[in-house]
Amino acid sequence: MPLTILVVDDDLGTRLSISDYLELSGYSVVTANDGQEALAMVDNYHPDLIVTDIIMPRMNGYELVRRVRQQPAFRLLPVILLTARTKTQERILGYQSGCDLYLPKPFELEELAAAIRNLLARSQIIQSEYRFSHKENLGSFAPSKDIEIPNSLSTHIQKPHMLASLTSREQEVLEMLTHGFSNADMGHQLHLSPRTVEKYVSSLLRKTATSNRAELVRFAMKHGLVE
Repeated sequence: MPLTILVVDDDLGTRLSISDYLELSGYSVVTANDGQEALAMVDNYHPDLIVTDIIMPRMNGYELVRRVRQQPAFRLLPVILLTARTKTQERILGYQSGCDLYLPKPFELEELAAAIRNLLARSQIIQSEYRFSHKENLGSFAPSKDIEIPNSLSTHIQKPHMLASLTSREQEVLEMLTHGFSNADMGHQLHLSPRTVEKYVSSLLRKTATSNRAELVRFAMKHGLVE
């Protein structure tokens, strides 16, 4: 499922050029004319990243970011601010409002896309680690009493405990490795850079104590780590 990006700009031409480019890059894009409309769309679409202009009617970009950051569910949502204003004080105001990156206009769409890929990769790593940490915390409160498990679920329970140490992203990479995907192919599918994919592969090799990808795939299939 493609990641969703919310593009906010009161200039139709800018909005269309950014959204068209991002859609061609494999993202799902929703757009808004101003901050007030964007705020409602954040609640409706739960985007994975926001690209927003600053100077807009009804609600500017600074206020939009502040309002988004006030919601616990979106405190880590990556935000890129776009503006023709390049004074130091204005950039400081942008960062103080909670943006992750300040990109001055005019900008190249390729540069914007590279920034988006970087922020999404970082965001997904943080979210994966958070989910894993949350699972560990929940596991520590699990009852020690033995529980009978239906036969239909037994194969899942018999998988090595090591599986629980894999993040959701590592499990995705492992699944794709067993299907012969290259780093570039996995990066394209997961919206990650090949270098980031390689870091996940290295982590999998370390956690499974295997020395290369062929051994890793054999280990995964032997121990039921992949479907």
